[in-house]
Amino acid sequence: MSLILMTIMGINGIPIPYSPKADDGITILLLCCFFLSAYVLSRSRKFLFQLVKDFLFNRERTSIFATSTASDMRYLLLLILQTCVLLGICIFRCSIDIFPGLTSFASPYILVGAYIGICLVYLFLKWLIYSFLGWIFFDGSRVSQWLESYSTLLYYLGFALFPYVLLLIYFDLNVQLALIIGLFLFVLVKISMFYKWLKLFCNNLYGSFLLILYFCALEMLPFLILYRVLEQFNDCLTIKI
Repeated sequence: MSLILMTIMGINGIPIPYSPKADDGITILLLCCFFLSAYVLSRSRKFLFQLVKDFLFNRERTSIFATSTASDMRYLLLLILQTCVLLGICIFRCSIDIFPGLTSFASPYILVGAYIGICLVYLFLKWLIYSFLGWIFFDGSRVSQWLESYSTLLYYLGFALFPYVLLLIYFDLNVQLALIIGLFLFVLVKISMFYKWLKLFCNNLYGSFLLILYFCALEMLPFLILYRVLEQFNDCLTIKI
């Protein structure tokens, strides 16, 4: 009798665990990033290459932002948004590995949106800090060159993150290896930033020492704060679980 009832009523199936590579929303986001990168490269290739040259070699002229077109600036803002989107997906992928039940109580799209928003706020606040401290301690032309160089790093970080995100999402890259590759990209960006700081702001040995202190304060401390914010955000969701 019980077998007949089970046949009639059906049996509750076991839910399939969430997987980002099976999520159409994540796939659409990554496709949008791919087409955006291809479009911007086709439209502003010379401008982007000029940014790299200006990053590697100091220029004694006005900021390239002053001579860029409105279209170029729109493309660059889209590249910054793309960088934040890819960073948000990276954080999401690592978070669901560390907290497996995260997607059971919060929509994956809400989580990805929250991580992207946190990255946007973080980069915006850093931009404000750079502008404010540069306005106080340095001349405007050097500060403008630094903000331009910082933006260049963000644009190209987005290009570098794209294959990394593909590995994370579709090739089941384990957390340890993902953290190693992520740490490598992080260190590479910070070394590039410190290189540019030395070229723009350092004139002597004493200046180098102060520059190291400023670099640690303005680069490492905000990153640690960002890490704590993300940790607290995930902990709050886990506690609610």
